[in-house]
Amino acid sequence: MINRRNLIGAGLLGAGGAAAAFANPEKAADLAAPAVSRNRRRFNMVTTWPKGLPGLGEAAERVAQRIQTMSEGLIEVKVFAAGELVPAFESFDAVANGSADMYHGAEYYWTAKSTAYPFFTAVPFGMTAQELMGWIDFGGGQELWDELSAQYGIKSIQAANTGHQMGGWFRKEINSLDDLVGLQMRIPGQGGDVLRALGGSAKALPGGEIYQALQTGNIDATEWVGPWNDYTLGFYREAPYYYGPGFHEPGASLAVGMNLRVWNDLTPGEKAIVKAACESVNHTSLGEFTHFNAMYLDILQREHDVRLRSFPDDVVKAMSEASRDVRAASGRDGLEKRIYESFEESLRKMRDWAAVSDGPYYAARQLGAEAGS
Repeated sequence: MINRRNLIGAGLLGAGGAAAAFANPEKAADLAAPAVSRNRRRFNMVTTWPKGLPGLGEAAERVAQRIQTMSEGLIEVKVFAAGELVPAFESFDAVANGSADMYHGAEYYWTAKSTAYPFFTAVPFGMTAQELMGWIDFGGGQELWDELSAQYGIKSIQAANTGHQMGGWFRKEINSLDDLVGLQMRIPGQGGDVLRALGGSAKALPGGEIYQALQTGNIDATEWVGPWNDYTLGFYREAPYYYGPGFHEPGASLAVGMNLRVWNDLTPGEKAIVKAACESVNHTSLGEFTHFNAMYLDILQREHDVRLRSFPDDVVKAMSEASRDVRAASGRDGLEKRIYESFEESLRKMRDWAAVSDGPYYAARQLGAEAGS
């Protein structure tokens, strides 16, 4: 016969243990059933972002915090800003060779590894944020991304999105295609290839090096993200003309890359936690950038006399034509070709949908706002 008093006591002990675990996740492993071994894991995450950068840097910190919270403290992730453990553009190699466990960055920084990587961040005249999420999550993009990254010993997951970006900060106005000839601009990925095709010079600089390059005249212009992050880095003090929209990055996705051996060593539950943390930050960041870009655009115009400009029609047309060639050149054969073809097929269908949904709505909303002003 089971002793009822002992049974009640065991139940109370269990309830107390659960409460203690909830109050202090660090002790959760000590309160587990004796027959179950719960291993702690500690990972290092390197990033491509300057320390303390709003939005981008915070996204990396959020991924780490949410992994720790969701695992009840059993998975700890320590985040290192660019330069603290490795330089920004060495993050990929650090994770691939196992000297770091994870990175948070933009996949188009790894174009030298594969010309297909930009498709998983942003390409000129490509997909918006929600369209890119649609392709990666539902259109076969994640499977192709997994195949690509596995070649380098990495597992990649979407882990933030800036939404639509601006075209950049320029020391001088862009009145025609002639103004792009000889222009030295900080612009990475396929956007840089488009500028080169139009006679300019493109440089890929990490965020922490851009302001000095602009200040010293090593570059004539720079793109970064949008009003929120651009204000933080102070570009308006060096280049008064702010051009938009950013045709080169209509919705830039950022990623967590994890060493594939480390990823494969995780339990199914641990993998689910990492993926859920990344997905939640992807959602949070898009809303955050949308909100704060609107707030800081107002600040830049009202308090700092920033002059907004739109690219001339002939520049837009030339950029569009060059973009098609650049995208096609990045997918000539093999896996890169399959990624390019999958992306382009999804882009075509999403473009048709946007033509009867988002595009006309934005136009109608603006027309109504102007009529009411």
